[in-house]
Amino acid sequence: DDRKPNSGICSYKMKIDGIKPTKLNMSKTKNGSVLHGIRSTDSHYSEFGEVYFSIINHNAINAWKKHQRMTLNLLVPSGEVRFNFIDSRKNSPTYMNRMAITLSKENYVGITVPPNIIFGFKGLSEKENIVTNIASIIHENEECLNIDINKYEFI
Repeated sequence: DDRKPNSGICSYKMKIDGIKPTKLNMSKTKNGSVLHGIRSTDSHYSEFGEVYFSIINHNAINAWKKHQRMTLNLLVPSGEVRFNFIDSRKNSPTYMNRMAITLSKENYVGITVPPNIIFGFKGLSEKENIVTNIASIIHENEECLNIDINKYEFI
């Protein structure tokens, strides 16, 4: 199928079936903050494989990836990161739709991403940008497809 993803600026309100933004709790104390990630009792929690962190430099783009079996739970505890998602699931009602959202400590939201969603992210802060993935399975190279960065426009 040669359909291209919808272009234009998308936002948190544009939906891709199965992507679930969740407002996360943050408790400020006199010495700093406690940022919550995910609980096993949360409705979007599936299972635990591992947690890993990606540090992305200012204006750098890490794109495009597609996990075939992994459910991602993404959050940004430090910095500011713009995510792009493209629905590549042929049987999805939102097939080839796009969604973009910017996460940061100021917009402390987690995003649950089901398997077979193409995604990328860009570091926006001049300081350190940290993406945390609370993954449903342990990362395996064979399970994650890397797609040429030029295949889709990062919006």
